[in-house]
Amino acid sequence: MTLLAAATRLAPEIAARAAETEAARRLPASLAAKIAAAGLFRMMVPQALGGGETAPADMVSVLTTLAVADAATAWCTMIAANTALAAAYLPAPHAAEVFGNPLSISGGVFAPNGTAVCDGDDYVVSGRWAWASGSANCNWLVGGALVFEDGVMRTLPEGGPDHRMMIFRREDVELIDTWEASGMRGTGSGDMAVEGVRVPRARTVSFLVDTPIAPGPLYAFPPFALLALGIAAVASGNARGALDDFRALAVAKKGGGSSRSLAERHSVQSEFARAEASLAAAQALVDTGIAAAWALVCDGRPIDIDTRARLRLAATHLTRTAADVTRMAYDMAGGSAVYASSPLQRRFRDAHVATQHMMVAPATFEVTGRVLLGLPTNDRAL
Repeated sequence: MTLLAAATRLAPEIAARAAETEAARRLPASLAAKIAAAGLFRMMVPQALGGGETAPADMVSVLTTLAVADAATAWCTMIAANTALAAAYLPAPHAAEVFGNPLSISGGVFAPNGTAVCDGDDYVVSGRWAWASGSANCNWLVGGALVFEDGVMRTLPEGGPDHRMMIFRREDVELIDTWEASGMRGTGSGDMAVEGVRVPRARTVSFLVDTPIAPGPLYAFPPFALLALGIAAVASGNARGALDDFRALAVAKKGGGSSRSLAERHSVQSEFARAEASLAAAQALVDTGIAAAWALVCDGRPIDIDTRARLRLAATHLTRTAADVTRMAYDMAGGSAVYASSPLQRRFRDAHVATQHMMVAPATFEVTGRVLLGLPTNDRAL
């Protein structure tokens, strides 16, 4: 069974349990176990370790399918899958230890909110990170940390801070329930913290400076582009779900004092068509960008800065367009959408949390605009 077929098979149960997931403020363990058994958390793990080594376009399709069912569940899957990309960068013994178990789930936070002090072959790590999505179900957790050597913060050649992702055993991490959020409530994105935890240097990864050990075109694809595309896929699926939810409502609902359904109103017909066109066009931009970049890596050629910038631009545009489309569906539904019982209420809140991720934040337009205008640009994060 393909991963997309597995996602399609799981989607009805994910949708049926969406309210449960939101109420629990985390992905239920029994549902996480089914997603793990389907291999979806390990989409980006090399095939040599039993992972999916999934092409970017297929990853987007899987996450979109899950998000049509429930954005929070898709978000947890996206975070786990992108974290597991680290498997391609680790020496074989550590890659097997962390990612060899077919039911293992990883997660964590890239942001360098920790400190890692060099001590022999280890780092001694302390820190606290917000947005640890899906962490309650994880066996391994990742936290970004600034590296200090002999009391001095290490820097990269261009002068920026050197930071690496430290991979922690779950038992070494404290999970702190801070997740009282407006949207994506089912992701369980609370804080995580460690204090004085020793991590072998070889069990750390930097997507900024490290070169993948695993071969294959997937690992020549920009890792931050994969993360941004994953976010966009969740946003897109959520918007598609919102349009589907509205379509079902529009056929049945009649306005006060009217004999016509919402679907029979000319204004609704026009707005719905505009929403469909906007979402499809933004998705097409992503699909085109992925195809261009994938053709390069499959041909053994590097992805140039212009192509990388266009990938990030497409991901940001889709995420933000998806939020607009979800709002359009919410507005068209009228007053019934404000009730917690309406799926559009959750769709609306989830859409406007996805837009807050730094990978698709408004600042993305600035850095991609610099590239497209031919200006000198620090492209490490592209």
